[in-house]
Amino acid sequence: MNKVLVIDPDEGIRGSLKTFLNQLEYTVILANSGKQGISLFEKEEPDLVITALEMDDIDGIEILKTIKKIESNTQVIIITSIDDMNSIILAMQNGAYDFLSKPLDLQKFKFIIQRALETSLLSKKLELVNINLTDKDNYNLIVGRSPQIKEIIKKIGQISINKVNVLIQGESGTGKELISRVIHNSGITKEQPFIAVNSAALPETLLETELFGHEKGAFTGAVRSKKGKFELAGEGTIFLDEISEMSLNLQTKLLRVIQEREFIRVGGEETIPMKARIIVATNQNLQKLVEERKFREDLYYRIKVFSIYVPPLRERKEDIPILIVHFLQKINRELHKNVRKVPYEVLDMLQQYNWVGNVRELENVLLQAVVLAKGEAVEKENIMLKSKDKQIIIEERDDYSLESVEKKHIVNVLEKVKGDKHEAAKLLKISRQTLYNKIKAFSIDTKFSE
Repeated sequence: MNKVLVIDPDEGIRGSLKTFLNQLEYTVILANSGKQGISLFEKEEPDLVITALEMDDIDGIEILKTIKKIESNTQVIIITSIDDMNSIILAMQNGAYDFLSKPLDLQKFKFIIQRALETSLLSKKLELVNINLTDKDNYNLIVGRSPQIKEIIKKIGQISINKVNVLIQGESGTGKELISRVIHNSGITKEQPFIAVNSAALPETLLETELFGHEKGAFTGAVRSKKGKFELAGEGTIFLDEISEMSLNLQTKLLRVIQEREFIRVGGEETIPMKARIIVATNQNLQKLVEERKFREDLYYRIKVFSIYVPPLRERKEDIPILIVHFLQKINRELHKNVRKVPYEVLDMLQQYNWVGNVRELENVLLQAVVLAKGEAVEKENIMLKSKDKQIIIEERDDYSLESVEKKHIVNVLEKVKGDKHEAAKLLKISRQTLYNKIKAFSIDTKFSE
């Protein structure tokens, strides 16, 4: 039976709460002061604390802080007759499960108590994934154990010892810039500057001066000379993100820089040597853009001396658990939180989800969950996923089964030949009898007729 400690100086309220909680079959411990409440908390080790904000000795916020120091997993609900915004904020900042105003809505109160107890028990269960935090974690690492990630790390080992140009392709949110930074920091360029430029963030004229710099008086507003990113990169790395968004005119100028290993500032005459490694990234299919004449073919081959493809998270779901650990460590440190436990049902939900936004979306979902967490565990109701993508997962699971794929293919072929099984068998390169057997085995609708 769950044990609830009630701390309130009003005898009438203590009695009413005791009656209400007894009806819910909870064991109730009563305290009429903050000091007595803390003493009983240490002695009785209750599962939940309900305390008034206004006390004669120690107020509810101080009671909350003390209890959280003694046992961080125990949830505390604060009740008050004063609806004060500052007190609410202070209570939630210090880990209160909820802050309720009198008179209490008993149905809502009952639900909150149940959820608070579940959270307390959840934080203490052994069947949780326990995240061990350390101060030695390096967040500038590629995280993953999947074969795809291991291959990327192998490639980084090969290319980090020289300055070949690198093309990184993958969907948005997969971590292309992170990979470029690891390449830079893993080899001969690690002591040199790393300069990142988003090619889609600036119009063509501004992007040109951003890349190559300009001389004083080169255009209206150029009151002094400015070094460009290629010059600032020195012998390090320049990372050009969203290279597919660069205009054809700028592509031509970039091609010349790569070929000649030199450039000229806008409005200038002096030739400046280009010594940096160039890494470019895109979420587009550059080969297709070349075929559509939207990207220069000669530039494509110049930047693709070495290429890396970063697979979407949905294609390497075995990396999700270790990514969760990684992001919880990072978020806890940044937010000064201590959320280190992930229920298996939450882990399963995250592994089944179709991560359209990839690793970036996973980090954002965990960030929201940590901010809303009231204990040491990530709570299921705080995992905010898009319901549309949940449906996509179900559909993709069906599509990946061999039987489902084969059935759909046979149905498509039958539809194409308008039910002609003889012609369908020829197209499928199977005997007619085999086709009949598969139609029967897969329960394909017999609306198709010869």
